[in-house]
Parts: sequence; C-alpha cells; structure tokens
Amino acid sequence: MSAPSFEDLLNRPTLAWMGQNTTHLEPPAAVVDAMTASVASREFQLYAPPLGFTRLRELILEDLGLPDADAWVTDGAVGGLYHVCTVLAPEISQLITSDPGWPWPARFVGLGDKPVTVLDVYEQPGAKLSAAQIAEVIEPRSLIYLIDPLNPLGSLYSRDELEAIVALARETESYIVHDCTYRHFAEGHSLVAELYPERTFTTYSFSKWLGLAGLRLGAVVAAPELLARLTAVPSNPLGAPIQAQRAAIAGLEGRGEWLEMLRGVNRRNIGAVEDVVARTGFGAVVVSPSQANFLAVDVSATGLHSEDVCARMLEHDVFVRPGTYQSPHFGERFVKISTSVPEEWVDRFCEAWTAIADGVAR
Repeated sequence: MSAPSFEDLLNRPTLAWMGQNTTHLEPPAAVVDAMTASVASREFQLYAPPLGFTRLRELILEDLGLPDADAWVTDGAVGGLYHVCTVLAPEISQLITSDPGWPWPARFVGLGDKPVTVLDVYEQPGAKLSAAQIAEVIEPRSLIYLIDPLNPLGSLYSRDELEAIVALARETESYIVHDCTYRHFAEGHSLVAELYPERTFTTYSFSKWLGLAGLRLGAVVAAPELLARLTAVPSNPLGAPIQAQRAAIAGLEGRGEWLEMLRGVNRRNIGAVEDVVARTGFGAVVVSPSQANFLAVDVSATGLHSEDVCARMLEHDVFVRPGTYQSPHFGERFVKISTSVPEEWVDRFCEAWTAIADGVAR
C-alpha cells in the first residue's frame, strides 16, 4: 500500500494535517511581522552568518538553560544531526538507537559504514531505552541517540534514568546525542548536557513548538570546544535562512505566553483523542499521558494494519501517520496522531475515528 506523497497532500487544502508532529496553530503576530519585515528588506538576497545570528544563539541557550554551552544554528535540526553523525562516524564504534525511533541517524552513520545497534522499546516498561538495555550492547566510543520525549511514542526520560545512561557513556567514553525536538511539550524535562557536557550534543528544533517546519531552522548545542569540531567545517557555511532566523528570534522573545497557550491546546487535543479511542474501543493508547505533541495508538487488536487505518482516515480528509515509517519491528501495530493543531481538526479526527470503528464493528 503506497502512501500519498507530501506534494499530493499539499494539494488538499481542506486536509487536517495530523501526521507530522508540526504545530498548525495561528502563529504569533510578532513572528509573522518579523518574516514580513525581512522580506520587505530583501534580506533573502543575503547570506546569513555561518553560525547564526548572535541574538538567536543567545536565546536558544537561554531557553535551554545552558549558559556555558554554544549554539550553532542549522538548516533544521535534522541538518545539524546529519553533520553530528557524519563528523563523529570515523571515530565511533557504533550507533545505539531505539525501535520505535527516528530512522535517519542510523542512515547517516551508515554512510561511514558504522554498525547500528537497534534496541526494541515498544514493549519495554515506560516504552523507552533503559540503561540495562544499553549496558548489554555498549562498546567504547559508542554514539547513543536519545529522543526525549520519544518520537513516536511520547515517553519521557526521568533525570534518574538519564543519569544511569550517562554513567555508561562516561565509563566507555561514548557520545550522546540528546534529541530534544519535543521538550517544550514535556513536564519536567531534564537535559543530558547538564550531566555530561563533555560529550553531549543537544539538538533543538523550531518546527514543532513554533511551527516553522517549512522554514527549516534548528540548532545543535554543545560545550564550545565540542561544538567547534562541527563548526570548523560546517555543512552550510553560508548560514541558515535569514527570514527563518528573524522569525525564531521573535518567537523566542515572546515564548512565554505562546507556550502557555500551545500547551493548553495540545493537552485538550490529547485528551480528546484519548477519549475517542477509549469510547470506541478502537485501538489503545501506547503511552499516557504523552509528553509530546502526538499520541501513538496501537490498532493491532482491530484486525487492521496501521497503513490501512491511515488510508481510511485519509478518506475523511484527516492525515495521520502509520508506525511503519519509524518502526520496522512494530510499525504495523500503531498509528501516530499529531495534536498541536486546531481543535476543529481534532474534532474531525474524532468523528472519522468513530466512523471507522463503527464500520469495522459491523
């Protein structure tokens, strides 16, 4: 079963986008004004500073609470993650990652012919990597990839759990990439960089909490001497898009009120999805409460493949994602539903989910 391309989906103006974990709420006025002013000044005709605007880098560090670190602004968080993986590949022994997870770091280190160790977490307590799992496979100079909260399940690592993983990394002189793409939605998020600054890279995204997915802007944060290894030969020496950086600065400067509103909408939407799943008995939420802006729903007991459920939802003009994109081992069992979206989209999702459940019940 072939899924529609993103280009096909873009040609559906009434589509409810609930499959990419991106925010689709009306953006802050200051963010739109910053982009408009940038276009009016024709800044798109200029190259940006290679590491990003100083003000933006300062605001990222302030947001993370890492004043002693340094930030490099990249073409999306994935651009920075690609560079981390390819720069470190010659010296690491392996990548340790999870299933479910995000598949691209494994492919990035694969370009350097490095092995990848994938640890199953779908049926693990808490649905996340544990220090015990990692201890069984870790080697000197491994690269541990932690997504926190975990995409696509929404599970969050406690500080104690991170400390246990850091102890293993320190003992083996391993690196950690702490992918914090969804941290703005989490309650009580902790940073590995506070525990293990000497070998931790933190990735940061503006696609999710601020909704700048199409502008491609993110960052890599690390101790200055560690980050300098990446920026000595950056993947984009001409800098990330200026318009995007102006928007991000405006968003970070006014983030308090925006984040309060965003989290409120996200919590309401998560509750609505959980309610309809429980009411219909069609599927079961994998991690509750999700600490991100999405939910994973196991549909294996319905008799349908996850891709079939997504295809049926698309018939109702609602786009959700099958787990097959992020989990070779468990992907047919679950779908992922994004929740930082307009409430009317979630209401439409609930109607469609109910209709599909009724159809299967007949």
